[in-house]
Amino acid sequence: MGLLEDKVVLVNGGSQGVGAGIGRAAVREGATVVFTGRRAGIGEGLAADTGALFVRADLSDAAQARDSVVQAVAAHGRIDCLVNAAGLTSRGSLLDTTPELFDAHIAVNLRAPFFATQAAVADMTAREAPGTIVNIISNCAHGGPPHLAAYSTAKAGLAGLTRNAAHAHRWDRIRINGLNIGWTDTEGEDATQRAFHGAGDDWREKAAAAQPMGKLGQVDEIADFVVLLLSDRSGVVTGSVIDWDQTVFGGLD
Repeated sequence: MGLLEDKVVLVNGGSQGVGAGIGRAAVREGATVVFTGRRAGIGEGLAADTGALFVRADLSDAAQARDSVVQAVAAHGRIDCLVNAAGLTSRGSLLDTTPELFDAHIAVNLRAPFFATQAAVADMTAREAPGTIVNIISNCAHGGPPHLAAYSTAKAGLAGLTRNAAHAHRWDRIRINGLNIGWTDTEGEDATQRAFHGAGDDWREKAAAAQPMGKLGQVDEIADFVVLLLSDRSGVVTGSVIDWDQTVFGGLD
């Protein structure tokens, strides 16, 4: 028996990167998986590879974020687990962030998880059934670097949502937790490093050598941790925002 046997799992932002890794791990652990993404070609390719159901969605639209849950329920009769993994990481400091950039970060990194969670919890409570939700947050929720002002603001809000919703629905047996992931090796991070930081082909090796563990965060390791949190094996834990990183916040040299 897999950890997620007979569970219906929706992964928002699941067509690439961390989200795709979580979807693959959930399928491996016996789940029926639905995932969303903006690009049809990538999503359909992953669906063909994994057997998961791809739903094309632009999560910056709150209605489409809610509808992702509606479509998962329509396809499989219910939703047992939700992962909010979509993320926008475009750069902007306090002084150069425009209202448009700020709104884009809030839309994808905070508003979409809020309304997807709303829809998922509504289905779970209507059926009087337990469920689990995991939010992929960021260590930037603690403050973040100057060039990620809007991103850090939105992720801090997502950490607050995680705790608030977990508290509100603990008696419904709906467990909601979050991961503050650190610097992670994904195709999206590769594009970001090249576009915003002039990185060359050796940026991964240089970045890994500068980390305490000698590597960046790995998608498969994060995915396995998320599967554990989604599963009954994580017990009663709810409302936890876990620092999944090699930076020790509060530690000083």
